[in-house]
Amino acid sequence: MGLFDTLKKAATDALGNAVSNTKRNVVSNVTNAASSAIKSASTPKESKTFTFDSLPKTLDEMKNLPEASLDNPFKTAALTVCALSVFPENKEAAKEMLNFLKGPQPLTPREEQFLADRFMDGKKYIPFSYFEGASPANDYTPSIPYKITIFTNPYSYQDENYAMLHINSSGADSERQVKLRKKGDQWFLWEQFLLSDIRKSKSDDPWA
Repeated sequence: MGLFDTLKKAATDALGNAVSNTKRNVVSNVTNAASSAIKSASTPKESKTFTFDSLPKTLDEMKNLPEASLDNPFKTAALTVCALSVFPENKEAAKEMLNFLKGPQPLTPREEQFLADRFMDGKKYIPFSYFEGASPANDYTPSIPYKITIFTNPYSYQDENYAMLHINSSGADSERQVKLRKKGDQWFLWEQFLLSDIRKSKSDDPWA
């Protein structure tokens, strides 16, 4: 075999090995992705429903609730909705409750301004849309006692020490989220995505 043939064979063998390795890597990646998807899809959905005879109006009232232990993320998420429902009537009390729920990292000036902006147009009904019985037709008036259900999806615990929980709003077609972060044995509010626009209440909708 001449030098040219030897070099050609070596190049052909190298190319064949490279293609073979690439195929194996692709198959491995696809298999791993499929395995992860199946695992996520098979993760059971967890939900917890909380009942409040009345909603807390002050930080002291919130601290007296059993949910104030914050020992699981569902409790913190439920109390976040309670705190937001107070904001239109008593901003300072609501901020005190939210700072309690946020633990070592209180509200920033930017977050406080965001809250004020979201309620600026009289949309005080948004937090109440997460409670059972509320609907656009009844101006988002919840049933009493107040009940709220928090639930997970297969991706809720993707990041260590974080939880992304979900809540249904009667004024939206898709659920909204609350992100919690764990410190020690407690779960604190990290981010909330609960104040996006929803369908107007009947009283505020000129087309209703």
